[in-house]
Amino acid sequence: MAAHNAQVQGLQPTILSYVKDRANQCSLAGLACTLLAIYFSILSNYYAAMIGMIWAVAFDWADGLVAQRMKSRTDNDKTFGTQLDSLIDIVNYGAAPAILLLSYGKFDPLFLLGAFVILAASGIRLSYFNTFGLSGESKYTGLALDNNNIILVFIFLFERFFNEGTFSVVLYASCLVLAALNVSQFKTPKLSGNSINVYLLTIYTLGITFLYGWELI
Repeated sequence: MAAHNAQVQGLQPTILSYVKDRANQCSLAGLACTLLAIYFSILSNYYAAMIGMIWAVAFDWADGLVAQRMKSRTDNDKTFGTQLDSLIDIVNYGAAPAILLLSYGKFDPLFLLGAFVILAASGIRLSYFNTFGLSGESKYTGLALDNNNIILVFIFLFERFFNEGTFSVVLYASCLVLAALNVSQFKTPKLSGNSINVYLLTIYTLGITFLYGWELI
């Protein structure tokens, strides 16, 4: 039995061998962008955080397109990539918005509830999607998590028009609404994976980067 187990283990690829997969590299690049977003959120450098959050979406969408073009991927490669992408999604679209909300609220305990709600909704939604998948050929049940970042970086463009206290309420309410939509029964279209939508996201990402980058200069 021990010899058989050793033989099976020998047939399995190493953990780090999957890092060579280009689609997984895109996923990890998105995770790096989210780490920067979290870092800058904690430092209250919100414009830099917004750039990190939108680039996380760009790399997330890119990994799907890259995976579609890789004809040599095995079933194990696809399964691993799917699991990695899902685990990273909860950081990109759950943890990052939660920490953004906490930081903008000066880590007031009142903001813990909102942070928990959007993080919990992300985990619940991902678990549901991993169980049931798409609703039909190209629709999700509820709002896909990548929309959290796309919408939040847009809402933050209006931060300058409010005082800090008022905008903290706007941000709090926005996170609660997004969380509710994430776990809703509404059918929403699958935007990623479509070439036209990817081009639109590229333009949006570059525009957001320019606008917030200009504020950082």
